[in-house]
Amino acid sequence: MALYSVVVPVYNSEKSLEILYRRLAAVFDEQLHEPFELILVDDCSRDESYQVIKRLAAEDPRVKGVQLSVNHGQQKAVLCGFHYVTGDYVVTMDDDLQHPPEQIPVLIDKMAESDEIDVVIGAYESKKHGPIRRFGTWLMDLSSDMIFRKPKNLKLTSFRLMRRYVADNLNRISIAQPTVGPLLLQTTKRIVNVRVHHDERAFGRSGYSFSKLVSAFYRNLVTNSDLPLKMIRDLGICSLVVSFVLIVVYLARYFSHGISIAGWTTTIVLLLFFGGMTLFSIGVLGRYLISIMLEAKKYPSYLIRREDIAQSADRKGEEGDDK
Repeated sequence: MALYSVVVPVYNSEKSLEILYRRLAAVFDEQLHEPFELILVDDCSRDESYQVIKRLAAEDPRVKGVQLSVNHGQQKAVLCGFHYVTGDYVVTMDDDLQHPPEQIPVLIDKMAESDEIDVVIGAYESKKHGPIRRFGTWLMDLSSDMIFRKPKNLKLTSFRLMRRYVADNLNRISIAQPTVGPLLLQTTKRIVNVRVHHDERAFGRSGYSFSKLVSAFYRNLVTNSDLPLKMIRDLGICSLVVSFVLIVVYLARYFSHGISIAGWTTTIVLLLFFGGMTLFSIGVLGRYLISIMLEAKKYPSYLIRREDIAQSADRKGEEGDDK
């Protein structure tokens, strides 16, 4: 029998956590008849989410609770959860019940089709996200296509099943601004999709605003790619060519008709354009410098405040021997 580790990043989900746990337990105990562990990583929630996690961990030793000291974001919370997995396979899913636990067997069946499959990602039959979230997903897919040459037909979502070694390798990657989906593309090419249901959000609203989604796209682009620098380089080359053409044109006009005040508009437009591009280029270069600075600091990806994890009998025996 294989042990499955389910990693769930948690943020302000006190109402959905117990429902999620009950449904997961029913799937593994009654349908799959496979052992599982549930790692709940509280990303510094503002509600009573961690109190619910503590209670679930006290009731069932298969539940592991981890609380981060500050809000690090969903991606780092998932990577933190990978640190605690002990299973042969790792499932990642959201805490809002939009990823139905009953669809996990679909992921498992797809993985069982071939030993050459390392990651199975659930592709939604019909997305229940709002337009802003769908736009953010499109942006992230676009950046993955440009940076990592992601296959056009491959969809990246946070509902995944992966082999243990993939999660272990992701844990070895140390970058300041990690994003799990793109990192998977750098870890293995043996990734497939399978169609799954996507439910409506049961409680509350999504924490992804338009600005956060655009920021995530820009961060992913700058952190994992030199594409913006190449775009600036190409724009500079184009600007140089255009400048030479303008020099020839204006010299020809000077020797044939002279220079009139009519060129004032052109001069102003060019100054504004190239001045704006210069400032934009400085901003992009500054973002790269910030990324280099963060990497050089070697700041930990996440900071843990406390853990609620039942110790195994073997671990307790070792501690007793040490005493």
